[in-house]
Amino acid sequence: MSVTMTPAAAERVQSFMKNRGKGLGLRLGIKTTGCSGLAYVLEFVDELNEDDELFSIDNVNIIIDAKSLVYLDGIELDFTKEGLNEGFKFTNPNAKGECGCGESFNV
Repeated sequence: MSVTMTPAAAERVQSFMKNRGKGLGLRLGIKTTGCSGLAYVLEFVDELNEDDELFSIDNVNIIIDAKSLVYLDGIELDFTKEGLNEGFKFTNPNAKGECGCGESFNV
């Protein structure tokens, strides 16, 4: 099982964690929603759950629960800025398609 993160994403998460002042890391998960079926979820983590996998990348902890890891194995997390828009970008080798707006995906 693997998860990677670009330096830009690592810097952004480190900044969020510093501003928050506490926390173990960032949870990357999925939820059922959107026009393609699944969407990515990011949230802060203060403590691990029993089924969590922890990936430490560039001094950033990414936490993924076992149910989500099946869909996220091999994912790369990036942070991009394009004009006035900025946000996290997910490159997921398991995704077979995405909706037009990029908010959801299917496997």
